[in-house]
Amino acid sequence: MYRLVGILIAAIFLISGCNDDDSNDAQKATLSVRLTDAPANYEEVLIDVEEVKVHVGDDTANDENWVSMENVYSGTYNLLDFTNGLDTLIAEDQLPAGTISQMRLVLGDGNQVKTNGTYHDLTIPSGQESGLKFNIHAELIEGVTYKLWIDFDAGRSVVETGSGEFLLKPVIRTYNEATSGAIEGVVMPAVANSYIMAITTDEIDTLGTYADTTTGYFMFQGVDEGTYNLELKPNDEYLDTTLNDVNVMTGQVTYLDTINLERIQ
Repeated sequence: MYRLVGILIAAIFLISGCNDDDSNDAQKATLSVRLTDAPANYEEVLIDVEEVKVHVGDDTANDENWVSMENVYSGTYNLLDFTNGLDTLIAEDQLPAGTISQMRLVLGDGNQVKTNGTYHDLTIPSGQESGLKFNIHAELIEGVTYKLWIDFDAGRSVVETGSGEFLLKPVIRTYNEATSGAIEGVVMPAVANSYIMAITTDEIDTLGTYADTTTGYFMFQGVDEGTYNLELKPNDEYLDTTLNDVNVMTGQVTYLDTINLERIQ
């Protein structure tokens, strides 16, 4: 009899403990952070990722609210490996459900740019040694995975000084799959090395990318819903081209017909 009572009490405690664990899990959300980039006229752009931090809550002035993500895939990444729709996972962690307002990407000393076959150190301007900080303003929902993309614009992020030094002044935006769309297309001939800008019709926002020099393929991800004009600027052998009124819808990819450039006579 006493043995039976003991077993029942132990079972009650076990069930209670499982319920507590389930309750704690239910109050968490998964944040997945991926890295992507817009193509640039460099051979490589290397960034040395050491740490990813998230600011929890709306009070951005409270430094105590910074949380370091536990599962960070630290290492050196070539941004140009993740262009035109490609990306890579750099961090993933379970965080308390609720608002996250900012993110900080902490870089090491191994940042470099390769041009004309030579590597040059990328210097981060003073004031950013604690990490590259940018706003997010996302709502994490318990039990749901929130996917966030950090989109570098390598072409505008690398600045060459008059003395031949290279600075890393990151031009970064973030987006998630639930609140944005995409534009996808092909520019021919691919050797025209076309630079493409997607400009909102009110000219408030501009995105830029290069078409692949082998296939002519290009893709804009994380595009806010709206209407855009696409301006294509190929090399000097071809005429500039503009596509007007390209519509983007949230959660959808806008596929464009092949864009054939006209050669300058």
